[in-house]
Amino acid sequence: MQPYTLLKETLEQNADKSHFLFSVQDFYALFPDFTEENLRMLLSRASQKGLLERVCKGIYLYPKSGYDSSIVLFKLAAKLRANNFNYVSLETVLSGSGAISQQLFGWITVMTTGRSGKINCGRFGTVELIHTAKSQEKNMPHLHLDAQTGLWWADEKLALQDMKDAKRTMELVTS
Repeated sequence: MQPYTLLKETLEQNADKSHFLFSVQDFYALFPDFTEENLRMLLSRASQKGLLERVCKGIYLYPKSGYDSSIVLFKLAAKLRANNFNYVSLETVLSGSGAISQQLFGWITVMTTGRSGKINCGRFGTVELIHTAKSQEKNMPHLHLDAQTGLWWADEKLALQDMKDAKRTMELVTS
């Protein structure tokens, strides 16, 4: 079977509204004999034909999966730092709780044990990752697992402490 056909059939059979994002590494299991260059060429071709949409470096979305666009950035954050402990915090949590006066659209803030960075995710927005050295055990009483996004979320108390620890401006905090 041709690689493009195998990719298309595998996505059609396995992608769904919960599993719609794929990293380059995810495709190596399907094409174990491919070099990195060959795999990237296949994914580029799949993007050009509309089978996949490149969201950011190394991450692709399968558009026919019936995904919920409101959770794409959260799923991207988990995918981008899959080998690290991550939780949604800072302005994203405080905006949702009403503790800051502005609503965030197309931008989420995530604490991570991985490196910091701002990842432009095209039409979906930006994922801002802030490094933390705090232990998971210390944070667990202030975290809850959100079933929809699949990520841990800080409570307001931890989000406020993270704002201070990350030296973020507190001007917008209303509580």
